[in-house]
Amino acid sequence: MIEVYAYATPNSVKVPIALEELGLNYTLHPINVKQGAQKQESFRTLNPNAKVPVLVDTRPQTGERLVLSESAAILVYLAERQQQLLPSAGSERARVFEQLFFHASAVSPAFGNAGFFTRLAAEPQPLAQQRFSAEAERVTALLDGLLAQRIFMAGDDYSVADIAHFGWFWRRAFAGVALEAYPNLSRWYASVEQRPAVQRAIARVDALTIA
Repeated sequence: MIEVYAYATPNSVKVPIALEELGLNYTLHPINVKQGAQKQESFRTLNPNAKVPVLVDTRPQTGERLVLSESAAILVYLAERQQQLLPSAGSERARVFEQLFFHASAVSPAFGNAGFFTRLAAEPQPLAQQRFSAEAERVTALLDGLLAQRIFMAGDDYSVADIAHFGWFWRRAFAGVALEAYPNLSRWYASVEQRPAVQRAIARVDALTIA
């Protein structure tokens, strides 16, 4: 039995997308981060870091229970569990991890901070806003250049690297990023967004906001 604790956030949506792509059944539990539900003790017993998403995988046969946080770690776990969406070895596998690490170290912090300092900071901080907005555009341009040479983020095949990047580009408006100036990224985004599994996952996480 797979349970996912999530909300309609860039990192949360990645996990249902992977589960839908892999054809796995799961239960989705809403954690309303706008109301601070991620800080409640009941959730922090699952993730002391008080962040969504969290995956709980309980094996009925043995009763073994895995509680896992960090969206990239969850994506890798699910891909390896089902032996899909992640090459088993070699340079192809390394390229997927390269993009997962780039997302975690560059894309996600840039987009998150750009949005925070532009939209949520209690007092205007022009230097921080300028720095992170420029960084968000810089990493977006890097990915657009990469996709001029590849069909997907890590090569010719769709993988968890695409799912990871998709999350923040799905919520790119928060960071003030638009795709019109990035034709290769626009092509990639449209191809991922049109996947039936992605559409099912988005519908499910969007429903959490009205649950």
